[in-house]
Amino acid sequence: MSIAIRTIVVVLAIFLGSGFPAPFPSSPLGGRALAATDGNGIRLMEELQGVITDLAERVKPSVVNVFPTQSPSRSKNAPKEQPPNAPSSGSGSGVIIDAQGYILTNNHVVGDANEVEIRLSDKTRLIAQVIGRDQDTDLAVLKVTTDRPLPFAQFGDSGSVKVGQWVLAVGNPFGLDRTVTLGVVSGMGRENMNLSRYENFIQTDASINPGNSGGPLFNVHGEIIGINTAIINYAQGIGFAIPSNMAKQVFQQLQSRGKVVRGWLGVGIQPVTADLATKFGVAEGEGVLVNEVFESDPAARAGIKPGDIIIKVDGKVVDTPNALSRLIA
Repeated sequence: MSIAIRTIVVVLAIFLGSGFPAPFPSSPLGGRALAATDGNGIRLMEELQGVITDLAERVKPSVVNVFPTQSPSRSKNAPKEQPPNAPSSGSGSGVIIDAQGYILTNNHVVGDANEVEIRLSDKTRLIAQVIGRDQDTDLAVLKVTTDRPLPFAQFGDSGSVKVGQWVLAVGNPFGLDRTVTLGVVSGMGRENMNLSRYENFIQTDASINPGNSGGPLFNVHGEIIGINTAIINYAQGIGFAIPSNMAKQVFQQLQSRGKVVRGWLGVGIQPVTADLATKFGVAEGEGVLVNEVFESDPAARAGIKPGDIIIKVDGKVVDTPNALSRLIA
């Protein structure tokens, strides 16, 4: 707004200086009106800037660095807390989910480790145990033991996220602690990225780089709406986050039982192509076609038969085989 207003002022000055008659009366009141409007625009931008900076300061303490431990055979009797010292090469990020020290990150960040090193926002270092991992969604849950409550962030509802919504990505790219980037949601429901088995990614243009993996994607309320997980290496401004509703379900299972138990149907399925849609009298891409039902599996016991088209699960639209697999799981 203020840039456009300044442009008008500059153009007006050139217009007056060129000898042409001014398009508006040359009274002091006009100049004051423009200046007042310019000031209002600056104040609006400052208020907006204040909201973003306050949000960043509020959420950053919940974000942690995740490092590989120096020795995989580290004794369990070793001290759990270490004093801050020189930074080591980091491998990713994570976010604290509750004050007791449960942390959510990407499975590919922790790899095969049973414990990793965590660095908090105050530079305190802790050893975290990997209490559960899920390769199918690329998520892992860590637990640290500490004598004080930790700052944490809460899950938001990724089902209410809309394209164009502002988001804040926080992480540790290239070891740069708690880097904050601002962007928008560029797309929803991205799949077929070959990153994990169950894909339903939020796409964002908030800058995500190596080291951001496992860090949170926040909405303007400071709620986690995604876990940053991947970028397209040869592109700019294209990053992907696991939606918070999926991450929350996986987190709860890993926290309580150390693994994820999923449902299954026991069917073979395929997309509804244009030819199949005409044959079955449905719209192209509406539902998925069951082409095989395995004996004694849940689908067979429920009466599902080859040739059936599944269009919804619990009221949620099914438009691709991946969507059906994800909803059932």
